[in-house]
Amino acid sequence: MVDWTLDEGFETPGGVVRWGALGSGDPLVLVHGTPYSSFLWRDIAPALAHTRTVFFFDHLGFGQSEQHEGQDLSLAAHSRNFAQLLDHWGLSRPSVVAHDIGGAVALRTLLLEERNYRDLTLFDAVSGGEWERGLFRLFLEHDEVFRKLPAYAHEALVASHLRHATHAGFRPGILDKFLAPWRGKAGQPAFYRQYSQIRQADTAAYEHLLGGVSIPVRILWGREDRILPPEYAEWLHERVPHAELHWIDDAGHLLQEDAPGQLLACLTSGFAST
Repeated sequence: MVDWTLDEGFETPGGVVRWGALGSGDPLVLVHGTPYSSFLWRDIAPALAHTRTVFFFDHLGFGQSEQHEGQDLSLAAHSRNFAQLLDHWGLSRPSVVAHDIGGAVALRTLLLEERNYRDLTLFDAVSGGEWERGLFRLFLEHDEVFRKLPAYAHEALVASHLRHATHAGFRPGILDKFLAPWRGKAGQPAFYRQYSQIRQADTAAYEHLLGGVSIPVRILWGREDRILPPEYAEWLHERVPHAELHWIDDAGHLLQEDAPGQLLACLTSGFAST
């Protein structure tokens, strides 16, 4: 099992964000989504680091970053934290790769926080439209009920939710790594705390700006994604007309788990528009 430890810390108004970096060369930043952590990049980051300086971090409230009551864990807050991290790292035009709500964070940071990227890759990403759906909507509507679940029921729910994101299934020991931050007296409320603050309004705020994105954009999507089905890729592609769209067969929401080789091949190839 890979030892994935984030050795660096960055102080935000809501607590410490843990981060790390590997390699040398042109900078590339990896942005995870929910309910995951930078552990998703454990295979991808070292491979990319052969030719790039790769930065990765855990959003506030996730993974190894600080968790406590009262944190602002909205997409707007995550975007402000990300913008400040880019400044802290001294990155003016990095490549950015973003997954799940990381896509919304990256887009808000580009369009509303006015940070510049060299290029942007979004895969199986929240970007806009009607994405408050399914289990996520239940989390929003019944936050207090979910927080009161017995620990065994909470863990079973989170494990099932994580499995639902993969098409191929997790390798041995991996599911437990993703579950760890959401267990116990601190982890269970932290899980629902972050979900209860993620809102469509924070993506609606920049939707009208998507057509003006001028940097190279690449969209990758697993054809078997059950969390954000393929129509969400098409929605985004229609609004960023110059973006490349690539489909990944036999893969679900987590390309990092289902198709790491294909994901890495895409990330190491050039953009058609450059």
